[in-house]
This record gives sequence, structure tokens and C-alpha cells, in this order.
Amino acid sequence: MLFIEYPPCSTCQKARKWLEDHGAVFESRNIKTENPAFEELRDWHRRSGLPLSRFFNTSGLVYRTLGLKDRLPAMGEEEQLRLLASDGMLVKRPILTDGDTVLVGFRPGEWEKALSEKKELR
Repeated sequence: MLFIEYPPCSTCQKARKWLEDHGAVFESRNIKTENPAFEELRDWHRRSGLPLSRFFNTSGLVYRTLGLKDRLPAMGEEEQLRLLASDGMLVKRPILTDGDTVLVGFRPGEWEKALSEKKELR
């Protein structure tokens, strides 16, 4: 599994600890230094079944500075994906994916259900 995180983020730290406590095997990637590429984001969006708006870090400084709350509704999907790919700090975190399942944001119950069904946890 690939765990995309921003290490100083307290939610990411909680998610990492949760994964470790549950015996999950994962590779970690820093979202700030290795921001997701356009193709990755498009694939994750498709696989997640979530609205693209869920991939934006709406509480982040970059999101607020760019005034995206008002601008996003007028943007097309490709433009939104390109914007997300331009700066990892715009992307909601953490993201956990095994190639098929994509989990955005840390919700322990959701993660437990998804990973237990796939037998990714001990």
C-alpha cells in the first residue's frame, strides 16, 4: 500500500500510528516533496468514487490564499486536477491506496472496513 502523508500533520501522524498498530505494510510518500502527478490524481479520483472536491485540502493555507472556495465550482475536472498536481499542499491528506482502493482523509472506521475486507490488516 502507498501512504501519502505530510509528516508534520497531526492527522497523518494518527493515521500512520493506526496503520502500524494494525500491522499494515505500506510505503510512505511525503506529499509536499513528492506531490501527486496529474495522472495519479485522475486515477485515484476515478477509483475512489468520491467527488473531486474531496481531494482538496480545504483547511490549508494555499487553498485559502488562492480563493478556491469560490473558484472551484467554475472549474472543469481537468483544470482542478492540474491545480491539485501543481502543489501537494492543496491535496487532502492522508491518502492510502493499494492500487484498487483509494482512501482520502483519515476516518478510522472507514479504513478498518476497507482494509479488513481486503485482508490488508493483521
